[in-house]
Amino acid sequence: MSTVRTHIDIAAPIERVWETVMDPDRLGDWVTIHRGVGNVSDKPLRQGSTMEQVLHMRGISFHVAWTLVEVSAPHSALWEGRGPAYSSASIHYELSGNADGPTHFQYTNEFTPPGGRLGNVASRVIVGAASEREAASSLARLKVLLEHG
Repeated sequence: MSTVRTHIDIAAPIERVWETVMDPDRLGDWVTIHRGVGNVSDKPLRQGSTMEQVLHMRGISFHVAWTLVEVSAPHSALWEGRGPAYSSASIHYELSGNADGPTHFQYTNEFTPPGGRLGNVASRVIVGAASEREAASSLARLKVLLEHG
């Protein structure tokens, strides 16, 4: 399993950050590897909501079926996803702050590639630090969007 953790402080109220990160239609505004979303089961999202997302990394597009397994607005959301060839991922958003801002956004992504231990080794070689760079770039885009957008 590979784990990516990053965080950022955003000069915006927690509710505004929450509304943006929890809107599937806004994913393209800030997630650098996002290419599309479909079959969103509920708007607004709630525990048990599902969606399908197309992501693109290292020249390869792939589909992930996400389920929102835990949510506590506006502080925490846990997504579990199933990707190609029995890969899986979980993404945890943790927000802290207040109505006046700033908001601290902690992002954690745990990814299990296909292929067991060999897949884990291959994932580190193929993906390398790209996942960490993309996560940091995504949060930087979110910051610009909410502070200047």
